Amino acid sequence: MNRRKTLYRVLALISIGFISYALMKNFLIDPGAHGFLSYKTGLKRELKLPLWLNVMYIHVAFACLAMASGLINFSGRVLEKHRRFHRINGYLYIVSVLIVVITSGYMAPYATGGKISSMGFNLLNIIWPAITLTALIYIRKKQMIKHRNWMIRSYAFCFTNMLIHLIASLFHRGFGFQYPDSYTIGVYGSIALLLIIPEAVIRMIGQPPTHKQSNHPIAKG
Repeated sequence: MNRRKTLYRVLALISIGFISYALMKNFLIDPGAHGFLSYKTGLKRELKLPLWLNVMYIHVAFACLAMASGLINFSGRVLEKHRRFHRINGYLYIVSVLIVVITSGYMAPYATGGKISSMGFNLLNIIWPAITLTALIYIRKKQMIKHRNWMIRSYAFCFTNMLIHLIASLFHRGFGFQYPDSYTIGVYGSIALLLIIPEAVIRMIGQPPTHKQSNHPIAKG
């Protein structure tokens, strides 16, 4: 249980830190996304900036909401003592994921790195909702452990943007790649890692030893 508590605390620290960073950067520091847009060169479609920015604001807001609601629902204490809230919050997570995917679908053709990056985002927009809806199917069947595991897999994709930029920064600043190429590597690298990392987490936390504990998603945090 200590391992689960530690994992949950680390997850909470990373999630809250990234949410704070994303909201400040996109709504306060650079609301016009000038830094990010400077890398979008050679676009084959005209980028209608006011519309694109509004879609981006919605995308960022619901991505942060998905990250926050998912984090809350991984708390065993919330599940034990506030089951109705856990259920409602779970549906909020699903709706948030779908809105993130829809807005991402709009922005994909304008992705840094061109068509190859766009294809990667379209792939992400298929994988994430599919995994999320699988988690919903299992909870409706009362299969708690499978629901928990698929929610772990789904929640990992909340960190897509963070992972893309970390990988892109590594290849751009560390290895001297052009930023568009680094960004494309980041897109596909994040897909691979976000499919692998949750499996390691699921193995790490294992199956709860009793039926009562099987209701606990990650930790009694």
